[in-house]
Amino acid sequence: MATREEILLNFDPSGIGVDNGNLLGLPFDYDSANIIVFGIPWEVTVSYGSGTAFGPNAVLESSRQLDLYDFDNPEGWKKGIFMVEIPKDIQQKNEVLRQDAARIIEHMEQGKRVEDDPDLTQVLKTVNQECQAVNQWLFKQAQAAIKQGKKVAAIGGDHSVPLGAIQALAASYPEFGILHIDAHADLRDAYEGFEFSHASIMFNALKLPQISKLVQVAIRDISQDEVNLIQQSEGRVSAYYDPQLKQKLYAGISWLEICKQIVAELPQNVYISFDVDGLDPKLCPNTGTPVPGGLELEQTFFLFREVVNSGRQIIGFDVCEVGNSEWDGNVGARAVYKLCNLMTLSEQNLS
Repeated sequence: MATREEILLNFDPSGIGVDNGNLLGLPFDYDSANIIVFGIPWEVTVSYGSGTAFGPNAVLESSRQLDLYDFDNPEGWKKGIFMVEIPKDIQQKNEVLRQDAARIIEHMEQGKRVEDDPDLTQVLKTVNQECQAVNQWLFKQAQAAIKQGKKVAAIGGDHSVPLGAIQALAASYPEFGILHIDAHADLRDAYEGFEFSHASIMFNALKLPQISKLVQVAIRDISQDEVNLIQQSEGRVSAYYDPQLKQKLYAGISWLEICKQIVAELPQNVYISFDVDGLDPKLCPNTGTPVPGGLELEQTFFLFREVVNSGRQIIGFDVCEVGNSEWDGNVGARAVYKLCNLMTLSEQNLS
């Protein structure tokens, strides 16, 4: 088995991106890579636009067009990044169950109750069970990688998919925080009856006592119940709403000052959950639930840099809701690669 050093001897980082099934055409395999990336083609519970189940593949295909030089960590790629093959069985289940879930959503949108329809009640039970099965699959995969000393990352799919990875990290870290970039708070309890809805990911994550803090940035589409949950969290959840961020910027407060305030709320270990609809929709127009407003990509990277500059450690991340298009994949690939390099940099800062 070739070592990482041996692999690097035969690789030209300035060469063409090879179609070898790995992100950016990098030459690493599971054993030689420091970061293991899981693509989860799942969007069963989406309630608006579809296509994000193909997001992992869009990121993979677009990543070969990226140059490897990164201004934050020029040689970060040498630590090794490997993307596990996108599971075809999950993709196939998604295609079937997405239609079933759509029946439930349509039923509810007509003002009817699922409980009054025995057939749909069973369908809902099945959907919840299969969503849990996907969570368990990622949990086992991520836990195995973590036990080998590797870092883990997830690419969605809708925003429900990283729960298994977050649970695996909770089994290894006694305390960590989540930095959550999103247009939505995702704090709904079993939205539309789906226990593991894309709109419930942070509600479910907060069930883990290891998560001491959730800091949300760029939120601009939120329900009253979610606002109440934030206000009643006794400081466990902090929200930096997009309209308020814009007001501060328009008033002349620097983005650096704002980012320092955001980062100061986070504990030493940080998981980053990046739903690309937190960005201005021009950047990922085919995301599942686009909302006007949001951040520029470089603004987001600036915030992530401040996490590293503060001496905190990025222990894992996800990039979710990437749409099924070349442009969305291009932006998503850049987000994934930047976070890989910053995660490696944060680890180096500790040594």
